Amino acid sequence: MPFEQLLPKSLSPSRLADFQACPRRYQYASVERIPQPASYATAKGRLAHYVFEHLFLLGAPDRSPERARAFIEPAIEAVLTDDVRTDIAMDDEMLARLVLETHGIIDTYFEMEDPREVKSEGVEMALGVDVEGTPLFGILDRLDRNPDGSLTIVDYKTGAVPNRNYDTKTFANAELYAALCAAKLGELPTTIRLLYVAKGAIIERNVTDVVVRARSEGAARAWGRINSYYGDGAFPATPSLNACRFCSFTTICKSSGVPVPVR
Repeated sequence: MPFEQLLPKSLSPSRLADFQACPRRYQYASVERIPQPASYATAKGRLAHYVFEHLFLLGAPDRSPERARAFIEPAIEAVLTDDVRTDIAMDDEMLARLVLETHGIIDTYFEMEDPREVKSEGVEMALGVDVEGTPLFGILDRLDRNPDGSLTIVDYKTGAVPNRNYDTKTFANAELYAALCAAKLGELPTTIRLLYVAKGAIIERNVTDVVVRARSEGAARAWGRINSYYGDGAFPATPSLNACRFCSFTTICKSSGVPVPVR
């Protein structure tokens, strides 16, 4: 049966990842727009992103650890809404832990790079453009201009450092951001830099035309399938241990008869 909700007008790297993991997850998150509860990890990530976004809105000479820490309180006000606090069952002890870890992230970040020396072309840059016939949309954490004139996509990560054997998956979203930059700005970034600000690790990958083209073509194929499933009125579920492990919709799937693997 047809969906009552409209299909999203664009495809973001994160929603593409949802679809590639399981089309049914995309249906619930992007078509039916079923709210997904916050978690401690997502709350911490949003706090850190708020701090770094506002730090880089300052002039370069003002980007100090003290100024960064001054953004923690407004970040808490902006990020930790009543709904988020309910979702993660926040109490005073959890809040104190979250604030302490955010201070630690800031300290670690300033050991990784000196933001006063960074020339940024933009922070939280919203880019929307048609690539390979697919309406793509993404928000870049940061886009840096290097001393040699080239561009680097910078993405903040507050989780664990991934196994380097899985770089293809680790850099997938950022490589699609590179395609967005090339199509929207007319300039292909040369490097992707992932800053694991909770761990003090930096991993980088060069951007190649071949990989960016493959990411664009993959997104186009996915967009075609998304439109096809939307027209059919149902997105298939493809349950697996990896796909279901961190999915918010396993209870809904189980109730509809999907054989969700036991975690």
